[in-house]
Amino acid sequence: MNMRVIFTGALMIVLALGFFFYMMETLMPRSNDPAGMMQTVGEVSGFVGALGLVFIVFGVFKKKR
Repeated sequence: MNMRVIFTGALMIVLALGFFFYMMETLMPRSNDPAGMMQTVGEVSGFVGALGLVFIVFGVFKKKR
């Protein structure tokens, strides 16, 4: 089990969620196109969260050298 990779993946998930909620609370109400902006923000944070999940899975199953 590689704890560095697991920690990085968990950090990426937390940052993706934080980015999503920060953008939803601060910039979305002032945007001209809030639906389009949140669609883009959701895609980016979803990709980063999924990448973090992949890091966690590889960290759990890959052996440390």
